[in-house]
Amino acid sequence: MKEPTKADGDYDTGGPPGPPPAPRRSPGRALSAVLGDLRAVDGALYAAVAATSTPTLDRALRRLSHAADHSKVSLGIAAALALSGARARRAALVGAGAVAVASASTNLLGKRLVRRARPDRESARVTVDRYVPMPASASFPSGHTAAAVAFATAVGVVLPAAAVPLGALASAVGYARVHTGVHYPGDVAAGAVVGIASAAAALAAAAAAPVPGVRSVYSATTTPQTAVGPG
Repeated sequence: MKEPTKADGDYDTGGPPGPPPAPRRSPGRALSAVLGDLRAVDGALYAAVAATSTPTLDRALRRLSHAADHSKVSLGIAAALALSGARARRAALVGAGAVAVASASTNLLGKRLVRRARPDRESARVTVDRYVPMPASASFPSGHTAAAVAFATAVGVVLPAAAVPLGALASAVGYARVHTGVHYPGDVAAGAVVGIASAAAALAAAAAAPVPGVRSVYSATTTPQTAVGPG
């Protein structure tokens, strides 16, 4: 008696059945998962800073954070530069413009769009010696960092000698906001990005509409070429 045959591709391999295929994630779910992981890393970094005892630095960083309120440090430096010659005056004007762009971008756009809650520094056990007033605004991005980075970047383009010290100052301001417990590291990183973009916008505007009596930001950073006749 002839045994029934199986259709092509319907043969039993004899092994156990394979695992069911993993469900595919939609792009929205995948993005949500990535953002969740980034928030977890952000929170872990914040907690690590809070748990690290640094009594020697606490007072200095708290004072720096206070000094950076309303960009007082940057604007004070701009005022000093404005009294130091045409090139420095140009740097001061462009730097102040970059601060204005950064402040508007963070407060009118970034914080209103994201609305991230401020860290709970009591739960993270941030020592009270580091405390500065907790702002009522949203946490993302850091406005202090954005303004400090914008100023340092814009001034550093016009006055390259100032780029390193102002960059170090801006970095210290950003870290101080995490150290004092009012921002997550991710807020500071985003603020730095906003600051660089704000500086680029201010530099572009300055190049397009130079101030009368003050050389262009680009001519101020280049060496004039001497005309040479035919050889």
